Amino acid sequence: MKLWTKIFIGLVLGVLAGLIFQEKAVMIKPLGTLFINAIKMLIVPLIFSSLIVGMTSMQDTKQLGRIGIKTIIIYLCTTAVAVSIGLLVSNFIQPGAGMHIDLNHQFAVKQAPQFVDTLVNIVPKNPIEALSSGKMLQIIVFAICIGIAINITGKKAAPAKQFAESIAEIMYTLTAIVMKAAPYGVFALMAYVVGQYGMQTLLPLAKVILAVYIGAILQIVFVYGMGITVVGKLNPIRFFKGILDAQMVAFTTTSSSGTLPATIKCTHENLGVSKNVSSFVLPLGATINMDGTAIYQGVCAVFVAQACGIELTMANYITLILASTLASIGTAGVPGAGLIMLSVTLSSIGLPMEGIAIIAGIDRVLDMARTTVNVTGDAMVSVLVGKSEKEFDESCYYSDKLTTTVLPANESA
Repeated sequence: MKLWTKIFIGLVLGVLAGLIFQEKAVMIKPLGTLFINAIKMLIVPLIFSSLIVGMTSMQDTKQLGRIGIKTIIIYLCTTAVAVSIGLLVSNFIQPGAGMHIDLNHQFAVKQAPQFVDTLVNIVPKNPIEALSSGKMLQIIVFAICIGIAINITGKKAAPAKQFAESIAEIMYTLTAIVMKAAPYGVFALMAYVVGQYGMQTLLPLAKVILAVYIGAILQIVFVYGMGITVVGKLNPIRFFKGILDAQMVAFTTTSSSGTLPATIKCTHENLGVSKNVSSFVLPLGATINMDGTAIYQGVCAVFVAQACGIELTMANYITLILASTLASIGTAGVPGAGLIMLSVTLSSIGLPMEGIAIIAGIDRVLDMARTTVNVTGDAMVSVLVGKSEKEFDESCYYSDKLTTTVLPANESA
């Protein structure tokens, strides 16, 4: 049985357990927390070592620059499309129409950092502190600097390069071990979510949930599917089959960084993207790619406006698209980025911040959809960049056998 099948069974059983046992299902949450902790345990060493390996594998600095520029441009374009989809879907479904919500209560919202501050802070003053606290942008920059320095140093740095390669291979193997527990962790997480919130919380805001999920499906199927088909000239069905394991993990863990081990595994072993590209593109995407969150921004902004009886103009919609796209970079690597981005979006057109409190009750359910979109977008970009740089194995992409384990380099085909 393939891993995604096991995860799906765990997901369905978890939903059923939550519906049957309701509040009692929350008792199983520690099992899900253990799985999340195991995933988080992999993130920093995996990103750090795989980025160094990716950097040292690309001796050509021009190629490195091309990959970086392509990655960032594609992420910005897909984010702008995503928020547009969110606005279109929410205007069609009208999630806040006819609602008269009292927004007199106060809701504290963290201020988004200034874009200049974000740029300045990506260079870590203390790399060890950045590694220990999981500051992803700083870790990425530090790993890139280490990789460049190893390339410049040459033969004397060979032991450091080999050490990074060894750590990366160890982390890939450890990822395979942790992923074997995914179905059980997914079961516990879904039972907790359904048992904690129940239908009484979800039904009043069902239109918001529906709009976000429809937007997510449109982004995945049409935007990413068209990207793979038109730009990559590849079969999109193969792409979706290859990334299914990572999508399942993303849907239940609601963490792009937490899903990164599974995403790297799928893109390299199932989709044929070289480790050179996947080791660079995917950690960057897990940090700055906010396509799913952009859909969420568009839906929530329209919902708050409609619930408050505020008519949005075309200028408002254009402002929303620009604000959400730029905020996706400005809030990169900041804890609670989705909430901060929503505060930026609402404030950009003068909508009441208290509207965030209404969404907070179903945020976890919405987060499942937006994280799945983010992870799928990361995989698509890695495929497109890999193919454009001739760092892509098409025979692996079209192989009928989808791997479910991660093998060390000396054991893999």
